[in-house]
Amino acid sequence: MCRHIAYVGAATALGKLLVEPPHGLLHQSWAPRRQAYGTVNADGFGVGWYADGDPVPARYRRAGPVWADRSFADLARVVRSGAVLAAVRDATEAGADGEAAAAPFAAGPWLFSHNGAVKGWPGSVATLAAALPTAELLSLEARCDSALVWALVLHRLRAGDEPGRALAETVYDVAEAAPASRLNLLLADGTTVAATAWGDTLWYLHEPGRSTVVASEPYDDDPRWCEVPDRTLLVATRTDVLLTPLKEPPA
Repeated sequence: MCRHIAYVGAATALGKLLVEPPHGLLHQSWAPRRQAYGTVNADGFGVGWYADGDPVPARYRRAGPVWADRSFADLARVVRSGAVLAAVRDATEAGADGEAAAAPFAAGPWLFSHNGAVKGWPGSVATLAAALPTAELLSLEARCDSALVWALVLHRLRAGDEPGRALAETVYDVAEAAPASRLNLLLADGTTVAATAWGDTLWYLHEPGRSTVVASEPYDDDPRWCEVPDRTLLVATRTDVLLTPLKEPPA
């Protein structure tokens, strides 16, 4: 299980989003308020951000807990961006992949995170994995459920799917193959944030025309935070937020 957050809007310091809020991602790494599965997110963390004029995001990831990384505090204080995706990790299963298993995963302009777990991993999704081109399967960053889910999303993006469709169709495929999976996915490309609520909490804070934050849970007590209903696709920019119900998997 994990906690994650994405932001799109005016350029702001990473610390304003992740460190300074009273219940920001840093605090959520050891004391989340709405995490139903697991409690401490100490199995790695990462943040990805976009610089003006460069469509390919930068990333900073580590295998340990975010509160133990003194370099991150300095980085978050000075780096500013108008589009950010960050996550703290509570691993589904212990593994040796370390930093490579920490979100955000990345390819081209995209950043991705998975909050949840694939039920019956890895056998339940072996057929889905086998359907991927061999080169894509061999290019997995890590041997964990989130990395495979990202490969499935990325395959659809490269085939031309819009971000929201790529997430939704991947959720349908994984939910059918592995019922009871928790599939809260988060995808950013520098201007748009797409996310699914499927088995765990998701919230957004929208200031019309200025910014949108999408997160596993609110980072403060601002009454404008809105909870996303379960089984919902969210697609947002700094100006708009669109919610679309997702269908239930076959019985």
